[in-house]
Amino acid sequence: MEARAYSEFSHHLHAQSVGQRLPITGTVEVTRRCPLTCAHCYNNLPMGDRQARAQELTYDEHCRLIDEMVQAGCLWLLYTGGEIFARPDFLDIYTYAKQQGLLITLFTNGTLITPAIADALAHWRPFAIEITLYGYTKATYERLTGRPGTYERCLHGIHLLLDRGLPLKLKTVAVTLNQHEIWDIKHFAQVDLGVDFKFDAMMNPRIDCSQSPLQVRLQPQEVVALDLLDPERVASWRDFATQFSGPVNPPERHRELYHCGGGVNGFAIDPYGQMSICVLSHCDTYDLRQGSFQEGWSQFLGKVRRKKMTRFTKCTACGIKAMCGMCPANGELENGDPESPVEFLCQVAHLRAYVLGLDIPPHGPCAYCPGGEQYESIQQSAADVLERPSLPQATAQSCAPLFPIL
Repeated sequence: MEARAYSEFSHHLHAQSVGQRLPITGTVEVTRRCPLTCAHCYNNLPMGDRQARAQELTYDEHCRLIDEMVQAGCLWLLYTGGEIFARPDFLDIYTYAKQQGLLITLFTNGTLITPAIADALAHWRPFAIEITLYGYTKATYERLTGRPGTYERCLHGIHLLLDRGLPLKLKTVAVTLNQHEIWDIKHFAQVDLGVDFKFDAMMNPRIDCSQSPLQVRLQPQEVVALDLLDPERVASWRDFATQFSGPVNPPERHRELYHCGGGVNGFAIDPYGQMSICVLSHCDTYDLRQGSFQEGWSQFLGKVRRKKMTRFTKCTACGIKAMCGMCPANGELENGDPESPVEFLCQVAHLRAYVLGLDIPPHGPCAYCPGGEQYESIQQSAADVLERPSLPQATAQSCAPLFPIL
């Protein structure tokens, strides 16, 4: 039998599914409970929240949904939280999903990983594991997570997974509390440990629409300045802009509200069995305890996906919207309106385009385009970003390991 690289297989499968509604990719939040109290988090609840635990899907309910997902065509599944290992029965749920042939990615903070958990994952190997490392130093990590002692537990979890040769990647969020250590974390991940690394600076409100995470969100100038410090990131943004320039929807679909893969090839299920178009969107949900996965996918999410815009905004014809991240879910969380532009995202996208020298086609009244009330200000911000010093050589290349590589 001729072997095929995974990337080729994945690309072929997604290409074959174009134009079809198939739920090939799913995200399942098994809990929102977590041992950390991160300042930026959009959904965490205390570990001891008994009401939340009592309302979570049971093991049997998870197994029933896994069976129905697989029957409907699901292939890739992401398990996330909260913290997935906050549930003592998570490995049972995960093992059942593996036995059904799913390609599974795990998101975890690593603080609850034990030798027994690592051994189980080595036996039932996941497709990928991603751990978020919130700081390079103990002080920064625990300032962000709010829990003393969790820094060492996270590093111990990383060590346990690497010792067993598991497919680990590290990532972080870039916020006001840790932005000064982003490049140290990157160096530690890529050079000291030899694993992939990524970071994300685009924080959003909590799913209950609380704006508290925005207190640690970076300013647009800080977000774009981080881009410029990483040549690979700059190259990626340029390639992305080339591939996805112009309005996100073609003319024949310009009135459609959604333009992502949610409800077309992807879905999300929260800890309580509510199915939605993505983990951030909770305006339209289907109760899987009252109906089947197939009904939720074919009928309910199909209807959600067909929603139309009710008005024209500056986002409708924006040629750089793909760089912005604006979507109905972000509009819901930040403005209480899926169609209302999120000014932070708009400002970041325009600033990034100006700094990288990308064209921004006219797209209606916009504060950040020529003639807009913020145009001169954002041009000055772009000039300021371009004048910032580059990353110090010592920070980028001379970081000591966080712990002995045994």
